Amino acid sequence: MLDLFAWVVLAILVASAVAMVFIAGSLPGHIARTRGHPWAEAVTVAGWVTLFLGFVLWPVVLIWAYVDVPSPRRNEARQ
Repeated sequence: MLDLFAWVVLAILVASAVAMVFIAGSLPGHIARTRGHPWAEAVTVAGWVTLFLGFVLWPVVLIWAYVDVPSPRRNEARQ
């Protein structure tokens, strides 16, 4: 009985770890698409790549998802 309980706990832990990796990988892209980021696809790819290559730059990608590129200013006096 105890052996079955251990396998159930192990299966739950593995499923939770897979779910957390999926959530962490897709979070920057989801935020970028929701906020209308001009490079939302690049943020999505960077989120997955940095997650699997060491997780070091993942917070930078998360910040990038929140930063909007300012639109170019148009000189109203010239027109």
